[in-house]
Amino acid sequence: MNLKRYLPILQWAPAYGRGEAASDLIAAAIVTVMLIPQSLAYALLAGLPAQVGLYASILPLVAYAVFGTSRTLSVGPVAVVSLMTAAALAPLAALGSAEYMAGAVLIAIMSGLMLTVMGILRLGFLANFLSHPVISGFISASGLVIAASQLKHLLGVQASGHNLLDIGQSLLSAFGDMNTPTLFVGAGTLLFLCWARHGLKPLLEKLGLTSRLADILTKTAPILAVLSTTLLAWLFRLDQQGVRLVGEIPSGLPSLTLPSLDPALWSQLAVSALLISIVGFVESVSVGQTLAAKRRQRIDPDQELIGLGTANLSAGFSGGMPVTGGFSRSVVNFDAGAETPAAGAYAAVGIGLATLFLTPAIAWLPQATLAATIIVAVVTLVDLPALLRTFRYSRTDFGAMLATIVLTLVHSVEAGIIAGVGLSISLFLYRTSRPHCAVLGRVPGTEHFRNVLRHDVEVCPKITFLRVDESLYFANARFLEETVIELVARELELKDLVLVCPAVNLIDASALESLEAMNERLSDAGVRLHLSEVKGPVMDRLKGTELLQRMGGQVFLSTYQAWKTLNGHHSAAAPFEG
Repeated sequence: MNLKRYLPILQWAPAYGRGEAASDLIAAAIVTVMLIPQSLAYALLAGLPAQVGLYASILPLVAYAVFGTSRTLSVGPVAVVSLMTAAALAPLAALGSAEYMAGAVLIAIMSGLMLTVMGILRLGFLANFLSHPVISGFISASGLVIAASQLKHLLGVQASGHNLLDIGQSLLSAFGDMNTPTLFVGAGTLLFLCWARHGLKPLLEKLGLTSRLADILTKTAPILAVLSTTLLAWLFRLDQQGVRLVGEIPSGLPSLTLPSLDPALWSQLAVSALLISIVGFVESVSVGQTLAAKRRQRIDPDQELIGLGTANLSAGFSGGMPVTGGFSRSVVNFDAGAETPAAGAYAAVGIGLATLFLTPAIAWLPQATLAATIIVAVVTLVDLPALLRTFRYSRTDFGAMLATIVLTLVHSVEAGIIAGVGLSISLFLYRTSRPHCAVLGRVPGTEHFRNVLRHDVEVCPKITFLRVDESLYFANARFLEETVIELVARELELKDLVLVCPAVNLIDASALESLEAMNERLSDAGVRLHLSEVKGPVMDRLKGTELLQRMGGQVFLSTYQAWKTLNGHHSAAAPFEG
């Protein structure tokens, strides 16, 4: 067993020095400042006590530092996964109950087990079933649902729901109970954070800070909002004016938590845990690959499954919640100069210190501040221009994207992602079940062959070159057979049919049987079947099959070779009039 494959820490730790340590410590300090309010906010978004977010930001960071392959990815609670966790637990237990918390722990552990097993079995490719339009639509819709779910905290009202319709109806019915001080705190924080995104950096640069330092400080603006509103809440006793605060948080490090062993609960949460695992993995790998490419590094998707799996197991056993790689934190970690995953471990120490010493102050933090922080963070997830781009390029992909968005908004996040994946796979099967096939002719005076419907080419009425632009498998084998038979029935002078296969990467058993049946029917019609430009791996599997033994024609290295050889048996080629 290659230990470095399963323990990436062995790849960078031996060369770890003071320079890397200094860079990682600086990045960790900045990320810790940013991670504290995010962890609290995303725990509340998931319907969990605030300290659960802190617990989920300690051991998972250490586990990922040992098993993860990205040098700059920052693991912890994220908005979309928190929303999915809340949606999964809401039908099963009352918000804030012991059963609800036990369910969150179980989802984290189940997700960790699934991801780890998938990594050991090298099943990272399964994430490819989530097409980019589906992921984009799902994240955009989730961002809107998340933002809407936080409006109750900005208004200081009681509201519920896990889709846009339910949340909207609940907010409308409770609008009359709006708390004015809460609105001032939430709206003020929201306006400040929105301004900070675009106005704080230029202001800091005018004050003489470097562009890089100004950018990093701009990204940590939420902590300034947290500090100021917490101080205001304490000075003016805002809790007595109806402003909801985070409340008392137990101080101290998390203790060992064991998951429920109830088989019924495991069964009820299995699908949700799988969806959370896949969505979290896709989001994490996308961020990790983007940041790695900037430094000409690479990450191993299969090992990332193990890294995220162990991080979730650590979160579950320490009383946390499901985690994955976060975009904003990872970008800040990257920009702050993190050199290795040790930066994450250092950040875990910072979060641990916060749970030991800062919880009395955190108790005075208004929930409206955290809601504003979430809203500003998730607004960047909404990519409405992607809808237009996808619509212009592919109507079928747009259909899958739109269905994902609509179902996520009006039903649930699970329904949205399941529908998106189902439609993507269905559309793929439909498209590949009817592969593009083109009759080819030779471009005069060259060795190139092109579609007779697009170019003026040379053809021979006794020879037809049919290019198949798709791998051959069970879904399209019958379609190709019918296409060939129809072609033979139409070309009465035909003596030789050449299947041109440069795009064929696979011929499965069903397609092989179809080719054998096609060969027999062509032989009965007095037509020889030939193959050209068959790829090596495909040819390796065809060797020794009855197809090659019974085929009346030959296997040609190139289409031009087939043209020269077969034209020697027939009359000279005539130009095609298209």
